[in-house]
Amino acid sequence: MIKPIADLILTPEQSRYSLVIAISKRARQITEEAEKNRTILDDKPVQMSVQEYVDHKFTMVEKVSPNDDDT
Repeated sequence: MIKPIADLILTPEQSRYSLVIAISKRARQITEEAEKNRTILDDKPVQMSVQEYVDHKFTMVEKVSPNDDDT
């Protein structure tokens, strides 16, 4: 994913790593659905996943690890 695009998509409290993981998981789901349905995708799964995220068709939920300090 290109850095300037990620900067436009992310809110200040979200991490770039979490965005990459969320996009890749959704892209994998799109690929698996296409294989199961035997359909040919016109666009790349990652591109489709990013567009779905931008269109708010899915969201990412970041877990707060116990090692994170708010101070």
